[in-house]
Amino acid sequence: MFVDMPLDQLRVYRPGRAEPQQFDAFWAATLAQAQDQAGPTTADLIETGQIHVDTYDVTFTGFAGQPVKAWLRVPKNANAPLPAVVEYLGYGDGRGPGIEPSIWSSLGYVHVLMDSRGQSSRYGGADTFDGDIAPQVGGVMTRGIASPETYYYRRLFTDPVRAVEITRELEVVDADRVVVRGGSQGGGIALAVAGLSRDLAGAMIDVPFLCHYRRATQITDEYPYRELSDYLQWRRNDTDQVFATLAHFDGVNFSPRATAPALFSVGLMDPVCPPSTVFAAYNHWGGTDKDIRVWEYNAHDGGAVDQLRAQIPFLTRVTGAEDPEHNTVRADSRLAS
Repeated sequence: MFVDMPLDQLRVYRPGRAEPQQFDAFWAATLAQAQDQAGPTTADLIETGQIHVDTYDVTFTGFAGQPVKAWLRVPKNANAPLPAVVEYLGYGDGRGPGIEPSIWSSLGYVHVLMDSRGQSSRYGGADTFDGDIAPQVGGVMTRGIASPETYYYRRLFTDPVRAVEITRELEVVDADRVVVRGGSQGGGIALAVAGLSRDLAGAMIDVPFLCHYRRATQITDEYPYRELSDYLQWRRNDTDQVFATLAHFDGVNFSPRATAPALFSVGLMDPVCPPSTVFAAYNHWGGTDKDIRVWEYNAHDGGAVDQLRAQIPFLTRVTGAEDPEHNTVRADSRLAS
């Protein structure tokens, strides 16, 4: 069933934002620290048996100089430099085995799939610790929630900004043609990165999680937002402090800072990320080149393969991939960082 406002109300839903006074300073300091503590990036070619794609096991440094894993997939024998898609994963997901195919590399894009620190599940195993904590199955929504400095998503939002930075440093990549992409938690991460990184070519944001937290906890009982409700059920006096922390990580506050071309998706029957939380972020988006695909009878799949069909021409347009001049630079260029 429809789980939220009528569509005509959603299209104009633009709630006020509870933005912390030091929002920009907080993130500038966090990202500067990660830059200062950055170490070398390694990329090791692995054997997958795939004849059209070279796959590399990448380790780069994210928050506090801590190691983060990613898969890097490069179209074999492609002319470089190429446009790139940096992709982030859904809640509880890990990067999984490197043998899994990638639609993006098969279409001629460099594809970076970032592991989510400390998360793992049946959907995909993770190889990245959260500092000293091994990947776990189960929720992380309240890990460190007592303050913005200790909150889990401070670390997880820093890693993907660094992933964009290291992608731009690859010789095989055209630094001006990097697009971020993700669904659910990955959509929320891509949204945050679009607000924190400059000069992205585009952002593909599907059914984003991590937006408009307070309303989400008030209109859905679904997990992962339910983790916040479970936490506050027995910490009744911590409500204001919890949402003060979450304001530093709310997609509604990153959106006005994002100016890249954007393609969103939303399912009107989505109980996990209710439509009003998605539209709240979309309607605050700072750029004018934006669109949202509304899937009336879909839930958290957000249009699935049909949304993918819409993303392919969007990606072609924003990266200029239809222009042969962009893809005929150096046939002998390979990976370097």
